[in-house]
Amino acid sequence: MNQPDLGLKVSELRQQKNLTQEQLADYCEVSTRTIQRIESGEVEPRSFTRNSLSNILEFDFGKEKTGNENLWLTALHLSGVFPNIFIPLLLWSWKKDQSYKIDRQGRDVLNFQITMACLLFAFALVLMVVPAILLMAPHLDTSSGLLGDIFTLFPPLPILFLVLFTIYQSVVNTVRALSEKPVHYALSIPFVK
Repeated sequence: MNQPDLGLKVSELRQQKNLTQEQLADYCEVSTRTIQRIESGEVEPRSFTRNSLSNILEFDFGKEKTGNENLWLTALHLSGVFPNIFIPLLLWSWKKDQSYKIDRQGRDVLNFQITMACLLFAFALVLMVVPAILLMAPHLDTSSGLLGDIFTLFPPLPILFLVLFTIYQSVVNTVRALSEKPVHYALSIPFVK
């Protein structure tokens, strides 16, 4: 977890618990300036402060991996091998409070899966509209020729490419997450912030 992300999470959790920076500093036995510097991302808290923050804010800020964090990250990323929203949503909502990494990467997986679901919906809509248009244009003979071949092959190609792209992104980001590299899902729209 990098410093700006940790600082934002500390600030978010502190505000959820209705604590001021001064109150949090008192509970952690550090100066208010230290809390301000942690929240702004200027410093990485020492282990004592990190443990105090974890206990007070009830969130695991530990540098070491939580129990089965890698297992859950793997399950989270690979749950998106096929475009679906429900499995990543269930895994993320169940484990997001136990690890910052699972919370952050879970949001990335969800955003990607929602984007892919929207694209699948758009392709399905096109697959319903194109035949209707062709039926309304009787002068187009789609039973033979190039136009007929294009509309015969068109429906499965975009869906096939979308499924292959989803599998590729899921596998690549699983490997990146397990090797402690930044995770990035291409073409992902940030629905879940």
